[in-house]
Amino acid sequence: MKALLALSLLFLTSLSLAAGDIGDKVEAAMAADSRPEADRARDRNRRPLETLNFFGLEDDMRVLELLPGGGWYTRILAPVLADNGKLYVAIGTGNVSENVLTEPGFDKVTVLETSANLRRNAERRVYEMDDFDFGVNGLDMVVTFRNVHNFDAASRARMHGAVFESLKSGGLYGVIDHTRRHMEPADNENRRRIDPVLVIKELLDQGFEFVDYSDLHFRADDELEYEVGRRSVSGNTDRFTFLFRKP
Repeated sequence: MKALLALSLLFLTSLSLAAGDIGDKVEAAMAADSRPEADRARDRNRRPLETLNFFGLEDDMRVLELLPGGGWYTRILAPVLADNGKLYVAIGTGNVSENVLTEPGFDKVTVLETSANLRRNAERRVYEMDDFDFGVNGLDMVVTFRNVHNFDAASRARMHGAVFESLKSGGLYGVIDHTRRHMEPADNENRRRIDPVLVIKELLDQGFEFVDYSDLHFRADDELEYEVGRRSVSGNTDRFTFLFRKP
Protein backbone atom coordinates (compact mmCIF):
# COMPACT_ATOMS: atom_id res chain seq x y z
CA MET A 1 0.00 0.00 0.00
CA LYS A 2 2.84 2.37 0.91
CA ALA A 3 4.58 1.56 -2.34
CA LEU A 4 1.42 2.31 -4.29
CA LEU A 5 1.02 5.62 -2.44
CA ALA A 6 4.63 6.53 -3.14
CA LEU A 7 4.23 5.78 -6.84
CA SER A 8 1.06 7.86 -6.95
CA LEU A 9 2.81 10.80 -5.31
CA LEU A 10 5.73 10.46 -7.71
CA PHE A 11 3.35 10.45 -10.67
CA LEU A 12 1.51 13.54 -9.42
CA THR A 13 4.82 15.29 -8.75
CA SER A 14 6.05 14.53 -12.29
CA LEU A 15 2.83 15.98 -13.73
CA SER A 16 3.25 19.09 -11.61
CA LEU A 17 6.85 19.52 -12.73
CA ALA A 18 5.86 19.09 -16.37
CA ALA A 19 3.18 21.73 -16.06
CA GLY A 20 5.64 23.99 -14.24
CA ASP A 21 8.22 23.59 -17.01
CA ILE A 22 5.72 24.80 -19.61
CA GLY A 23 4.69 27.67 -17.37
CA ASP A 24 8.29 28.67 -16.80
CA LYS A 25 8.95 28.70 -20.53
CA VAL A 26 5.86 30.77 -21.30
CA GLU A 27 6.72 33.27 -18.58
CA ALA A 28 10.32 33.48 -19.79
CA ALA A 29 9.09 34.20 -23.32
CA MET A 30 6.77 36.89 -21.98
CA ALA A 31 9.65 38.48 -20.06
CA ALA A 32 12.14 38.43 -22.97
CA ASP A 33 14.01 41.70 -23.49
CA SER A 34 13.23 41.64 -27.21
CA ARG A 35 9.47 41.57 -26.62
CA PRO A 36 7.83 44.91 -27.47
CA GLU A 37 6.20 46.93 -24.72
CA ALA A 38 3.00 47.04 -26.76
CA ASP A 39 2.87 43.23 -26.54
CA ARG A 40 3.43 43.26 -22.79
CA ALA A 41 0.58 45.74 -22.35
CA ARG A 42 -1.86 43.12 -23.65
CA ASP A 43 -0.80 40.30 -21.35
CA ARG A 44 -3.44 40.94 -18.73
CA ASN A 45 -6.20 40.93 -21.34
CA ARG A 46 -5.00 38.00 -23.46
CA ARG A 47 -3.76 35.78 -20.58
CA PRO A 48 -1.41 33.67 -22.71
CA LEU A 49 -0.28 31.22 -20.03
CA GLU A 50 -3.83 30.33 -19.00
CA THR A 51 -4.91 30.15 -22.63
CA LEU A 52 -2.10 27.84 -23.73
CA ASN A 53 -2.62 25.65 -20.68
CA PHE A 54 -6.30 25.34 -21.59
CA PHE A 55 -5.36 24.30 -25.13
CA GLY A 56 -3.03 21.67 -23.65
CA LEU A 57 0.22 22.97 -25.12
CA GLU A 58 3.32 20.90 -24.35
CA ASP A 59 6.84 21.92 -25.25
CA ASP A 60 7.50 18.86 -27.45
CA MET A 61 4.52 19.40 -29.77
CA ARG A 62 4.50 20.19 -33.48
CA VAL A 63 2.27 23.28 -33.59
CA LEU A 64 0.89 25.39 -36.43
CA GLU A 65 -0.20 28.98 -35.81
CA LEU A 66 -2.59 30.32 -38.42
CA LEU A 67 -2.62 33.98 -39.44
CA PRO A 68 0.04 35.09 -36.95
CA GLY A 69 -0.46 38.80 -37.70
CA GLY A 70 2.23 40.85 -36.01
CA GLY A 71 3.52 37.83 -34.11
CA TRP A 72 2.09 38.46 -30.65
CA TYR A 73 1.61 34.75 -29.97
CA THR A 74 4.51 33.73 -32.21
CA ARG A 75 6.89 35.49 -29.81
CA ILE A 76 5.59 33.25 -27.03
CA LEU A 77 5.11 29.97 -28.89
CA ALA A 78 8.48 29.95 -30.66
CA PRO A 79 10.68 30.00 -27.53
CA VAL A 80 8.46 27.48 -25.73
CA LEU A 81 8.76 24.98 -28.61
CA ALA A 82 12.31 25.77 -29.69
CA ASP A 83 14.17 23.00 -27.84
CA ASN A 84 11.82 20.02 -27.99
CA GLY A 85 9.03 20.86 -30.42
CA LYS A 86 8.39 22.71 -33.66
CA LEU A 87 6.44 25.82 -34.60
CA TYR A 88 5.02 26.46 -38.06
CA VAL A 89 3.16 29.56 -39.21
CA ALA A 90 0.89 29.79 -42.23
CA ILE A 91 -1.44 32.17 -44.11
CA GLY A 92 -0.87 35.90 -43.81
CA THR A 93 2.72 35.48 -42.66
CA GLY A 94 4.27 38.53 -44.33
CA ASN A 95 4.39 40.73 -41.24
CA VAL A 96 5.74 38.09 -38.88
CA SER A 97 8.28 36.88 -41.45
CA GLU A 98 9.72 40.37 -41.92
CA ASN A 99 9.54 41.70 -38.37
CA VAL A 100 9.80 38.72 -35.98
CA LEU A 101 11.39 35.71 -37.64
CA THR A 102 14.41 37.81 -38.67
CA GLU A 103 15.22 38.43 -34.99
CA PRO A 104 17.68 36.23 -33.05
CA GLY A 105 16.05 33.16 -31.53
CA PHE A 106 13.27 32.72 -34.08
CA ASP A 107 15.24 30.90 -36.77
CA LYS A 108 13.63 27.54 -35.98
CA VAL A 109 10.14 28.71 -36.97
CA THR A 110 9.06 27.41 -40.38
CA VAL A 111 6.79 29.39 -42.69
CA LEU A 112 4.47 27.12 -44.66
CA GLU A 113 3.91 28.46 -48.14
CA THR A 114 0.48 27.38 -49.41
CA SER A 115 -1.62 27.83 -52.52
CA ALA A 116 -4.40 29.44 -50.49
CA ASN A 117 -4.26 32.60 -52.67
CA LEU A 118 -5.49 34.84 -49.88
CA ARG A 119 -7.37 37.85 -51.23
CA ARG A 120 -9.78 40.44 -49.88
CA ASN A 121 -13.26 40.89 -51.33
CA ALA A 122 -13.57 44.66 -50.92
CA GLU A 123 -17.31 44.71 -51.53
CA ARG A 124 -18.08 42.05 -48.94
CA ARG A 125 -15.19 43.09 -46.68
CA VAL A 126 -14.07 39.52 -46.10
CA TYR A 127 -11.11 37.42 -47.17
CA GLU A 128 -11.37 34.52 -49.58
CA MET A 129 -9.12 31.54 -50.33
CA ASP A 130 -8.87 28.77 -52.89
CA ASP A 131 -8.57 25.08 -52.03
CA PHE A 132 -5.16 24.32 -50.51
CA ASP A 133 -3.27 22.20 -48.01
CA PHE A 134 -0.51 23.05 -45.58
CA GLY A 135 1.94 20.48 -46.93
CA VAL A 136 2.49 18.95 -43.48
CA ASN A 137 0.67 16.27 -41.55
CA GLY A 138 0.77 14.60 -38.16
CA LEU A 139 0.63 17.92 -36.29
CA ASP A 140 -0.18 17.86 -32.59
CA MET A 141 -1.92 21.21 -32.45
CA VAL A 142 -3.17 24.10 -34.58
CA VAL A 143 -4.12 27.46 -33.04
CA THR A 144 -5.67 30.64 -34.35
CA PHE A 145 -6.41 33.81 -32.44
CA ARG A 146 -9.19 36.22 -33.48
CA ASN A 147 -9.01 35.34 -37.18
CA VAL A 148 -11.90 33.08 -38.18
CA HIS A 149 -14.29 36.04 -38.53
CA ASN A 150 -12.18 37.45 -41.36
CA PHE A 151 -13.30 34.84 -43.92
CA ASP A 152 -16.43 34.00 -45.83
CA ALA A 153 -18.13 30.66 -45.14
CA ALA A 154 -16.55 28.84 -48.07
CA SER A 155 -13.04 29.94 -47.12
CA ARG A 156 -13.59 29.06 -43.47
CA ALA A 157 -14.56 25.57 -44.61
CA ARG A 158 -11.41 25.31 -46.73
CA MET A 159 -9.21 26.46 -43.85
CA HIS A 160 -10.81 24.16 -41.26
CA GLY A 161 -10.66 21.27 -43.72
CA ALA A 162 -6.95 21.85 -44.30
CA VAL A 163 -6.41 21.99 -40.54
CA PHE A 164 -8.22 18.67 -40.12
CA GLU A 165 -6.01 17.03 -42.74
CA SER A 166 -2.81 18.39 -41.18
CA LEU A 167 -3.52 17.11 -37.67
CA LYS A 168 -2.75 13.64 -36.38
CA SER A 169 -5.54 11.55 -34.87
CA GLY A 170 -6.09 13.10 -31.46
CA GLY A 171 -4.60 16.41 -32.60
CA LEU A 172 -6.04 19.60 -31.12
CA TYR A 173 -7.41 22.78 -32.70
CA GLY A 174 -7.67 25.86 -30.49
CA VAL A 175 -9.84 28.74 -31.70
CA ILE A 176 -10.42 32.16 -30.15
CA ASP A 177 -12.51 34.90 -31.71
CA HIS A 178 -14.71 37.92 -31.00
CA THR A 179 -18.27 36.98 -30.06
CA ARG A 180 -21.29 37.90 -32.18
CA ARG A 181 -24.86 37.38 -31.04
CA HIS A 182 -26.26 34.04 -32.15
CA MET A 183 -27.85 34.24 -35.63
CA GLU A 184 -27.52 38.04 -35.77
CA PRO A 185 -27.32 39.27 -39.39
CA ALA A 186 -24.04 40.83 -40.44
CA ASP A 187 -23.69 44.61 -40.34
CA ASN A 188 -20.95 47.21 -40.07
CA GLU A 189 -20.82 46.91 -36.28
CA ASN A 190 -20.46 43.14 -35.99
CA ARG A 191 -18.47 42.32 -39.14
CA ARG A 192 -15.35 41.49 -37.11
CA ARG A 193 -17.26 39.20 -34.79
CA ILE A 194 -18.60 35.69 -35.42
CA ASP A 195 -21.38 33.57 -33.95
CA PRO A 196 -19.76 30.96 -31.65
CA VAL A 197 -22.55 28.47 -32.33
CA LEU A 198 -21.83 28.78 -36.05
CA VAL A 199 -18.14 28.13 -35.43
CA ILE A 200 -18.93 24.95 -33.50
CA LYS A 201 -21.27 23.76 -36.26
CA GLU A 202 -18.73 24.43 -38.99
CA LEU A 203 -15.98 22.55 -37.13
CA LEU A 204 -18.27 19.61 -36.41
CA ASP A 205 -19.18 19.54 -40.11
CA GLN A 206 -15.47 19.09 -40.89
CA GLY A 207 -15.29 16.05 -38.62
CA PHE A 208 -13.88 17.62 -35.45
CA GLU A 209 -15.04 16.72 -31.95
CA PHE A 210 -15.88 19.57 -29.59
CA VAL A 211 -13.67 19.08 -26.53
CA ASP A 212 -14.25 22.05 -24.24
CA TYR A 213 -14.71 25.79 -23.90
CA SER A 214 -13.27 28.34 -21.48
CA ASP A 215 -14.54 31.64 -20.10
CA LEU A 216 -11.00 33.04 -19.87
CA HIS A 217 -11.92 35.82 -22.29
CA PHE A 218 -15.54 36.36 -21.32
CA ARG A 219 -16.32 40.04 -20.83
CA ALA A 220 -19.69 40.79 -19.28
CA ASP A 221 -19.47 44.50 -20.09
CA ASP A 222 -19.07 43.93 -23.83
CA GLU A 223 -22.67 44.31 -24.99
CA LEU A 224 -21.84 42.76 -28.40
CA GLU A 225 -23.23 45.85 -30.10
CA TYR A 226 -20.19 47.67 -31.40
CA GLU A 227 -17.31 47.16 -33.82
CA VAL A 228 -14.36 45.63 -31.97
CA GLY A 229 -12.11 48.55 -32.90
CA ARG A 230 -14.31 51.15 -31.21
CA ARG A 231 -12.69 52.88 -28.27
CA SER A 232 -15.44 51.76 -25.90
CA VAL A 233 -14.71 48.04 -26.44
CA SER A 234 -11.23 47.78 -27.99
CA GLY A 235 -9.07 45.59 -25.79
CA ASN A 236 -12.09 44.42 -23.84
CA THR A 237 -14.12 42.42 -26.33
CA ASP A 238 -15.94 39.27 -25.32
CA ARG A 239 -14.15 36.32 -26.95
CA PHE A 240 -15.07 32.67 -27.04
CA THR A 241 -12.29 30.15 -26.43
CA PHE A 242 -12.89 26.70 -27.95
CA LEU A 243 -10.92 23.48 -28.15
CA PHE A 244 -11.60 20.81 -30.79
CA ARG A 245 -10.02 17.42 -31.49
CA LYS A 246 -9.52 15.33 -34.60
CA PRO A 247 -10.85 11.83 -33.84
